[in-house]
Amino acid sequence: MKILGIDPGMAIVGYSLINFENDEITLLTSGSIQTSKGERESARLLEIMNDIETIIETFKPDVCAIEKLFFFRNQTTVMPVAHARGIILAMLEKHGVEIAEYTPMEVKQVLTGYGRADKKEVENMVKISLGVEMLPKLDDTVDSIAIAICHTRSCANALAVV
Repeated sequence: MKILGIDPGMAIVGYSLINFENDEITLLTSGSIQTSKGERESARLLEIMNDIETIIETFKPDVCAIEKLFFFRNQTTVMPVAHARGIILAMLEKHGVEIAEYTPMEVKQVLTGYGRADKKEVENMVKISLGVEMLPKLDDTVDSIAIAICHTRSCANALAVV
């Protein structure tokens, strides 16, 4: 199963694509969509929309695990992030990609066993899950991988119940 992980944002959208087969996780690709602060919000949203559509059409994911907006400390960024997330959800729906949503606390809980784990603990679990020493530099990209891995654990738990 190909899982697209997305950490939505207005300035940076982190994305990754993993393959989950026979309890093995393989990172196929990862990166970011970065928009310019100097552009109008509508132009930035269009750029995110076009890039997400290209990612979906290129990699044809079976499902997308995306971060759910749960709580935001910075009130000035919550609306633009929500707008970007809405554009992404619309593109996923347009292309018939199944959507799974996880809060940051859920991702941390699933990966580390502790919902308030720090970034380093999450990064370490991502490295262990992928069997790698190095991760992408951008936190948003690493977060997208963590979200995708979270979905693999949710799938495994759902199958174990059946």
